[in-house]
Amino acid sequence: MRCPFCGNVDTQVKDSRPAEDHVSIRRRRFCSACGGRFTTYERVQLRDLVVIKSNGRREEFERDKLERSIRIALQKRPVEHERMEKMISGIVRRLESMGETDIQSNKIGEIVMESLARIDTVAYVRFASVYKNFQAADDFDKFVSELRPKITPEE
Repeated sequence: MRCPFCGNVDTQVKDSRPAEDHVSIRRRRFCSACGGRFTTYERVQLRDLVVIKSNGRREEFERDKLERSIRIALQKRPVEHERMEKMISGIVRRLESMGETDIQSNKIGEIVMESLARIDTVAYVRFASVYKNFQAADDFDKFVSELRPKITPEE
């Protein structure tokens, strides 16, 4: 593993243990060249996924990119880090178990929205505003009004 500080390729594992999500291994590493310490995570990857964007462009699926977008949606929300990690791992497992290596980006977006809706409605609306490309406040209003339970007036 290459040292992120000096680029040395000879680093040593000092400690290995299961991560909190129990689907990855956390490794503490030490660089003998610069003395730097850093952590890596090892996860099982069932298959290489390719994301097909709406314009037809293809790119390799990146868990980090998925994690970044979910972290932004959940920013300052009362959701534990462990719960977010479990949600991300669940999304990735679901994508890998679909049986296909090529996945449409809109399918990933729908799965993320579905997962966020179960955890936090504010994060769900935040993610939806980017995913559905809201342009004005009316877009938010319409979306949020669809979330509210239908209340029938009492007679």
